[in-house]
Amino acid sequence: MTKRATELKFEKSGGLVPVIAQDHSTGQVLMLAYMNREAWEKTLATGQVHYWSRSRQKLWLKGETSGHIQVLKEAFVDCDLDTILVKVEQKGGAACHTGHQTCFFNRVDGQELKPEGELVFDPKEIYGK
Repeated sequence: MTKRATELKFEKSGGLVPVIAQDHSTGQVLMLAYMNREAWEKTLATGQVHYWSRSRQKLWLKGETSGHIQVLKEAFVDCDLDTILVKVEQKGGAACHTGHQTCFFNRVDGQELKPEGELVFDPKEIYGK
């Protein structure tokens, strides 16, 4: 039985579903964020990945401030219809607001977190923080 992309179960977890963003060419996991139904539909309609910002409580086009947008290449939904995997082309080389290529740059070493990788951009220059 074929299901529709609009059948995701947003209501299961308060209107948001987790989204894993992965680089479509390298397979590197870039970030985890959340989408509501509007963000999902806008992503499918525009081909640019939109999320729901939990901290700002608003729809968010990834890269709207930095210019580091995510172009949707493929999308997958899990068996429960409540988690999304987007395979993207990450423009500008960085998915993380810290300036790193990926949000997963802290390697666990015993009880410590050790940052790895070079900064792709200076977040102070883009965000003024």
